[in-house]
Amino acid sequence: MKLSAPKFVTFIVALVLAVAGLLAQLGIIAVLAQYAFWLVLAGFVLLALAVLLNDL
Repeated sequence: MKLSAPKFVTFIVALVLAVAGLLAQLGIIAVLAQYAFWLVLAGFVLLALAVLLNDL
């Protein structure tokens, strides 16, 4: 299996999801507090898929 670097836009979207989840967990973004775990998980899954797939 050959791994590839994610595109810049994909990396930024994954980073925004992870940071939003972290800030929600810390209570800074209270509206998203109940979704904090899922935001971080979505960011990680997106980044993992981007590394495994060539055009993502």
